[in-house]
Amino acid sequence: MSVNQETSSEQAALWNGSAGRAWVDAQQSLDRLFMPFENLLVDEARAASAHRVLDVGCGTGATTLAVARALGGEGHCVGADISEPMVAAARARARAEREGTPASFICGDVQRHAFEPGSFDLIVSRFGVMFFDSPVQAFANLRHAARDGTALRVIAWRSAAENPFMTTAERAAAPLLPNLPVRQPGGPGQFAFADRQRVSAILEESGWAGIDVRPIDVECTLPERDLIGYLTRLGPVGLILQNADERTRAQVVDTVRAAFDPYVHGTEVRFTAACWMIGAQAPSAPAVPAEATRV
Repeated sequence: MSVNQETSSEQAALWNGSAGRAWVDAQQSLDRLFMPFENLLVDEARAASAHRVLDVGCGTGATTLAVARALGGEGHCVGADISEPMVAAARARARAEREGTPASFICGDVQRHAFEPGSFDLIVSRFGVMFFDSPVQAFANLRHAARDGTALRVIAWRSAAENPFMTTAERAAAPLLPNLPVRQPGGPGQFAFADRQRVSAILEESGWAGIDVRPIDVECTLPERDLIGYLTRLGPVGLILQNADERTRAQVVDTVRAAFDPYVHGTEVRFTAACWMIGAQAPSAPAVPAEATRV
């Protein structure tokens, strides 16, 4: 098995196992936390006058459904994700929506899924593209699925150093959890797209043009009552705590919760998310000279 296949299998196992189930359990809290990003992508869909949209790494479907609502009866939004638990939750949410919401979901690996060529006129993602083991292959496949002129609008995290909130738990827990995994620069993982030049190079190599990688800083809030659930279920610390003994768990929770105090303001947790708004366009295929068509 190749390194890429091993990485892909690891990601599939992670998101179809404990990490995927944790995201389903925390769906409402995470949707509230990341709603500002969802709104940005809905605005992009409206501005593009899109009719058929692909939401990459759709998770439990919040952005897919929000875009679908914005399209109304004029289009359709397809969410795609590798996680069966999250896609099942997304489909359940879609069924609970009012009848006729133009959304559907695919459970599959976007890097390799056989999309119909030229079937989308907008591709979006809210934190769903940083986990590819072969990002060039993934974005080339997305280019294949895009019509000429299709816009790509992707939100991804900048560096860990610019997002201290996101690494607070593991920094605080590290002395207590010697088996805590170390993040690998370049991913796959949350900060895989931290390097702007690398992101531009990936998109260029995979066939996209008009590349624009722009920093955005977004204020995010979380109810303080949800903080313990957030730090004990999600991220590297949350995954380890799911199998920790009670003594270790209690010690880690107390230590990590105290480390979040600077972000707690009364009943709210507040932090600034440092991200990229990544834009690109699917170029028109070059015209074939008449001589080339002659036999």
